[in-house]
Amino acid sequence: MRLRQITVATALLGLLCVPAHAEVRDISRDTLPTNDGWAAADGGTTGGAAADDAHVYTVTDRAELVRALDGGSATPKIIKIAGTIDANTDDDGDHLDCADYATDGYSLKKYLAAYDPRTWGSAKPSGPQEEARRASAAKQAERVELRVGSNTTIVGLGDSRNTAVLKGASLQIRNADNVIVRNLELRDAYDCFPVWQPNTGGLGDWKTAYDNLWLNGATHVWVDHVTASDKGHPDEKEPTYFARNYLRHDGLLDITNGSDLVTVSWSRFADHDKAMLIGSSDTASGDRGRLRVTLHHNAFASVVQRAPRVRFGQVHVYNNRYVVDEDDADYRYSLGVSTESAVFAENNAFHTPGHVEAADLVKSWNGTALHQSGTLFNGYPVDLLAIYNAYNSGSERDLTADVGWTPTLHTKIDSAEAADREVARGAGAGRIR
Repeated sequence: MRLRQITVATALLGLLCVPAHAEVRDISRDTLPTNDGWAAADGGTTGGAAADDAHVYTVTDRAELVRALDGGSATPKIIKIAGTIDANTDDDGDHLDCADYATDGYSLKKYLAAYDPRTWGSAKPSGPQEEARRASAAKQAERVELRVGSNTTIVGLGDSRNTAVLKGASLQIRNADNVIVRNLELRDAYDCFPVWQPNTGGLGDWKTAYDNLWLNGATHVWVDHVTASDKGHPDEKEPTYFARNYLRHDGLLDITNGSDLVTVSWSRFADHDKAMLIGSSDTASGDRGRLRVTLHHNAFASVVQRAPRVRFGQVHVYNNRYVVDEDDADYRYSLGVSTESAVFAENNAFHTPGHVEAADLVKSWNGTALHQSGTLFNGYPVDLLAIYNAYNSGSERDLTADVGWTPTLHTKIDSAEAADREVARGAGAGRIR
């Protein structure tokens, strides 16, 4: 009898000692909380919470994911991703590399020879090698572009020790409404066939095709506890051609073409050049009144620029953490103020090495306004607006603090110091509490 008592006591003690993260809460039917940013407006964001049991899927490979996405249908659905899914695979699940996509005689060596600016000049590439590049790119796009339809929730299964990963894919929410993406690592949307653009940036540049996550004409979208990076193929290790880095990645999360009512929370954006673009171009006047986005409690680590860069939109940026590492020599800026943008930034924390000054954190292209308050720079309070105007006096137009609106849809806004600690612990895939 005493042996049984000891055994039972031991078992109970074992249950009490199970780590808290051992049991992962089912988040698949969660909806965006009330007032949690712009995505809570006009009815809120529920994703696939209304899905019946027949439209709840657990997927472990590309083929299963494609079937569950159902061509971007609007049927309410919940898709749970388990393990690591590689988008660069064939129908049998075998991995595909760039050589498998190349067709019609395309080769990088021939492409570089054909469009060398010293002989080709500044005209847009055309002819056999550009046609072959386009055909090869189309073959890859067929594999890696994954379209998400309305009324969809996509969640990763797992905790911080075993996150769900979607790699090599460009997850695209195009002309869809009411979508949730949570607890998922989006990694390495690698373009095998960048195009040379001779007239970009004066010297020309390489343009790539894929964002890890792209919102194009999307409305009511909640992105939460997502980790996005170039992990696996960092652009900084790519070679230089035509005196320009041969980029393989575009944005980590781009919000463009009239997208609206978006909340991005508790996510981590890391090790990348152009992290987040909000707004398509300076001439996209149809974006006026749209591109309403909230960014809160996100971490931006070793991001060169666009965290975010905004055109036209009313964007609330609060309680975010920015970290620039000592070896991030290419760092350009964090907050990009562009045409008709209205950025309301409050209580954000920035950590930078000595070669990055507070004046470097903001960059303006035709922008006129930036509200900022409660900013911490390496632990000290700063006024980014005053510093920007003082630093750029005489060379650029001063920014004003009047952005024409005041956010009302938001969760509790903590001090920058408190948020900094919380984001360091809690942002990214596998860290939902």
